[in-house]
Amino acid sequence: MRVMVVAEQLRRRVPGGIGTYAAGLLSGLAAVDHPGVEIALLAGRPGRRSGGPSGRSPEYARPAADPLAPWGLPIEAGPLPGRGLVRLWDHGRARPRRPHDVLHAVSQAFPVSAAPLSVMVHDLSYRHFPDAFPPRGRRWHEASLARVVARAAVVIAPSRATAEDLAAEGARRTEVIEHGADHLPPPDTERTAGLLGRLGIGGPFLLSVGTLEPRKNLSGAMAGYTRARSRLPEPWPLLVVGPAGWGPGVEPVEGAVMAGAVDDAVLAGLYASARCLVYVPLLEGFGLPPVEAMAHGLPVVVSPMPGPGGEGLEVAPGDPEEIAQALVLAATDGPLRDQLIEKGRRRAAGLTWAASARRHLEVWESLC
Repeated sequence: MRVMVVAEQLRRRVPGGIGTYAAGLLSGLAAVDHPGVEIALLAGRPGRRSGGPSGRSPEYARPAADPLAPWGLPIEAGPLPGRGLVRLWDHGRARPRRPHDVLHAVSQAFPVSAAPLSVMVHDLSYRHFPDAFPPRGRRWHEASLARVVARAAVVIAPSRATAEDLAAEGARRTEVIEHGADHLPPPDTERTAGLLGRLGIGGPFLLSVGTLEPRKNLSGAMAGYTRARSRLPEPWPLLVVGPAGWGPGVEPVEGAVMAGAVDDAVLAGLYASARCLVYVPLLEGFGLPPVEAMAHGLPVVVSPMPGPGGEGLEVAPGDPEEIAQALVLAATDGPLRDQLIEKGRRRAAGLTWAASARRHLEVWESLC
């Protein structure tokens, strides 16, 4: 069986959560035996860009290591980089040339192919909260969802809720495959301490992680933090980590420190150092930052989402007082913290990319 994985997202300036899924899936496939299965990658033409997860440099600023190289897989490059290639795919052009028996898309961006198509659809948040997306983005997602429903032999979702949304849209077959939580490297304690020192953070702090865009509801997290700050033992800062997305810039409240994007080893160090994570998006198909945090023994305050599996303190994303109360408990209540840490580690331990890769292989084999 020859599987071509559409990995174009990994060459984007900001790969985001979709990029984390794509990289995790490829790492999982590399870790499990799959005799008789050949994996190849389809992506845009490499550009002159900085690469990596931070998104702090212009897309074509300078040459960098190809983010697809670590897996050592054959790569078919399209005629254009990034978004230009996706536009060609949307119009039925730039079809893959390499023979394949299954085409797997890590998002709703994929080319036309004669082979059976599997697509990971992470969520339909653009349907539930249209105002949290730019009009152009909503139009693309709606058009691409119609293509998914019309062409995909199977649509994969990271949660039952998303699978039900897709079934309601007319998807002929849906499968639920959860993401992994074991993709971060060991913490780089030295560089983490250096970052905290440069930011003026010398003691306990709260943490928020995610792309800065409206649907992540960072303003709601900050509103809850503002109420919680005076109830903490000291006015501990809220460290906000993540690259800028679309939409108006986020104005930090008193006590909030904007760190921008960091690499994975420093992110792991921040998870290992913080008092708790606050992550309260309007809707999330899975929720990678909370399960990353749980894997590092960090209590999480979250809006309802599948990833944490109910093992964090769940709050309504639009209720600042509820967020504030949960933040104070997660940051200061010793017995509750111990319980959250234990349950969080147990939940995260059951989420591996190897297990996710095995389920993908089962689905792909069923298509052949």
